[in-house]
Amino acid sequence: MLKMFTTQISGLFNRIYEKQEFEIEDGARLLAQAAVGEGTIYLKGFEEMDAITLEAIYGAEPLVYAKSLEDVATITEADRVLIVSRLSNDKEAVQLAKQLQNKGIPFVAISGLVKGEESLAELSDIHLDTKLVKGMLPGEELGERTGFPSSMAGLYLYFLLKFTLDEMLVEYND
Repeated sequence: MLKMFTTQISGLFNRIYEKQEFEIEDGARLLAQAAVGEGTIYLKGFEEMDAITLEAIYGAEPLVYAKSLEDVATITEADRVLIVSRLSNDKEAVQLAKQLQNKGIPFVAISGLVKGEESLAELSDIHLDTKLVKGMLPGEELGERTGFPSSMAGLYLYFLLKFTLDEMLVEYND
């Protein structure tokens, strides 16, 4: 099972990058608007996806201009937001997205795309799909799936955004 999981995770990371290369660049560009202006990049991760917020703020290489989003009322038009949830139809994440839309605050969202429901994909300026909405491996029972590494996929997308954003900021400051 370990080898199968490793193969699946490697394939997942490749699909994420290959299918969303341009969206990742667009997302980084949107977040860079806060970094080059007078804004802050706020992050809000829901449940296990708060790992992305923690990495961005407390990791070995923190995201420049990043803060944890505590109160939507404090956000200004100069700020940008990164919302991260397991699934795109997460009720709390969708509620936050609507609040940001009402304030006219551009934001990027990372989540597994669930089709047919109100979702972050429709509400966000840029949506990055973790490509995970069910487990990656067959389970013991017929039809069961196991191995749902949503935070790993979210962190992978975060790092792709961060590296692209860092490159943009270097070019901007040169």
